[in-house]
Amino acid sequence: MSHERVVAVYDTATHADAAINTLKSAGYSATDISVIRNENDATAAGLLEPAFWRDLFGHEFGAHGHNGAESCPVLQGRTVVSVRVPESEAPKVVTLLDVARPVDVLGRPRTYTPPAEPMRAAMPSPTPAAALRKDEELVRLAEEQLSVGKRQVEAGVTRVRRFVVEKPVEASVSLHEEHAEVMRRAISNPNEVKDIDWSERTIEVTETAEQPVVSKTVRVAEEVIIRKKGSDHIETVHDTVRRQQLDIERVPVEAGKK
Repeated sequence: MSHERVVAVYDTATHADAAINTLKSAGYSATDISVIRNENDATAAGLLEPAFWRDLFGHEFGAHGHNGAESCPVLQGRTVVSVRVPESEAPKVVTLLDVARPVDVLGRPRTYTPPAEPMRAAMPSPTPAAALRKDEELVRLAEEQLSVGKRQVEAGVTRVRRFVVEKPVEASVSLHEEHAEVMRRAISNPNEVKDIDWSERTIEVTETAEQPVVSKTVRVAEEVIIRKKGSDHIETVHDTVRRQQLDIERVPVEAGKK
C-alpha cells in the first residue's frame, strides 16, 4: 500500500493541538502524527533542508527563493503537523487539517502580511449569461462553506449559602465544695468538765459549692472569597457541507444509426 505524508503549518500551538485532536477523533493513530514545535525539532526532522520542502510542494517552493524553513518567514515560530496516511486517505486528512485553519505555505511567503490584516484573493465575477456564445451552456457548481461563530449563553448558577449548624461539645472543670461536718466523741473522765453551760446555743456553718458557668466567645475561623474565573478551550465542530460536482459521460452513437 502506498503512503503519503500530509503536512500543515499553524500559527499557534493551540491551532495545531486542535488539528491533532481532530485527527485522533477521526481514528488516526498518534504514532502516524508528528509535531515540530521549535527550531531544534525542525533540525532533527530535516525541516531546514531545502529538499524536504521541494519534495512536499514541488520545485515551485524553491523557485520563489525559499531555501528551507530558515529563509521562509511564514514557517518561523510556528508549529508543523505531519501525518503519514495511505494515499487514498490523503484528501480526507487535508480536509481534517483545514478545520484548524493552517497557514498557506505556498501563498503566504509571497504575499505575507500580519495575521491582523490578512490579504484576500480577488474572486472572479460570475460569467453573465449574455456573454456566452450560442454554442455554449453555463453550469454553475455551488459548494457550502462551514462558518463557526460563537455566542454567550448562561451555563448555570453557582449558589453559595451561609447557614448555621450546631454540634455537641463538652469540657471538664474541677469544682470545689465545703460542707459542715459534725463529729461526736465520748469524754473518758467526766470530772474534768466542772462548768456546765445549760443555755441554749445555735451554731451556723455556711456550706459552699462551686457550679460551672458557661460563656461563649465568637471568632472568625475562615474567609471565603467568591469570584468568577474565565478560561478558553478549543472545541472541534463536526458537520458536513455540500458541494456540487460534474459527472461527464460520453455516449457513443449506436452503429447504423443516422
